[in-house]
Amino acid sequence: MEAITSTVRGLFKACIFLFFLIVYMITSLSIALTVRDRSKRRRKFSANASRYCGLIARNALSIKLKVINKPAKKHAGSLLVANHMGFVDILMLAGIEPMSFITSNEMRETPILGPVTELAGCFYVERRSRTKILTEMKRLADSLKEGLNIVLYPEATSTNGDKVLPFKKTLMMAAAEAGVPVQPVVINFRKLNGEDFNTENRDAVCWYGDTTFVEYFWKTLRLRTVEAEIEYLDILYPDPNEDRGIVAEKAHAMISAKFVGAKQVTSVAGQLATDLETDPT
Repeated sequence: MEAITSTVRGLFKACIFLFFLIVYMITSLSIALTVRDRSKRRRKFSANASRYCGLIARNALSIKLKVINKPAKKHAGSLLVANHMGFVDILMLAGIEPMSFITSNEMRETPILGPVTELAGCFYVERRSRTKILTEMKRLADSLKEGLNIVLYPEATSTNGDKVLPFKKTLMMAAAEAGVPVQPVVINFRKLNGEDFNTENRDAVCWYGDTTFVEYFWKTLRLRTVEAEIEYLDILYPDPNEDRGIVAEKAHAMISAKFVGAKQVTSVAGQLATDLETDPT
């Protein structure tokens, strides 16, 4: 019965999601056709994406999001760095306020997600080429100087929610190059369907491994409720003369200290196997 109910729920939420996605695409395309200045167009793209990400998170995905310590007055132009577990945390973060996200060139070439991210004002980078990534860092620095708020996931991948992976350093130096602060942010999932975020239910919000986007997002849509928190941590002011790894290490330590990983849950079969192995009889 629960399987039928969750399937119906998923289909209903998928309809809501598609409705908002279509409206988002139409409004974004109108911006693309009417705003010629690249910087202004990116600002309008990110503002439009923020509006619809918030609507999707609340109405299509039933996310109850608690935002902690959000600065009352945000610095014009800052590099926000956060841990990353999947598409869901992007929607939550983007829904708080207009932001431009950094993602990979592979995402740009992905069907559906490519146009969606491009119309959100995303920056695309080629992380595998040192020459290109240095050029792209300067481009990011120029955009930060113009007052854009840019989001970087320095783990460079989404994770399974066990821990915060080490941070890549190069792109974080865009903040020092631009003379703007780094704003660390920690994203935590607290409860899924009323149960603690754990190793059995995490696949509904964490997109990792070989799982396709459709498989992952279908699990998300079938959830009844998601309770999550996004906490703004102390701002860092990078010095362009200091070692680039220092800021990355500080931000990683701050986010790791506040991150609550998926609670370990042992299945009944796994527990039985363990009991049999340790049974002295």
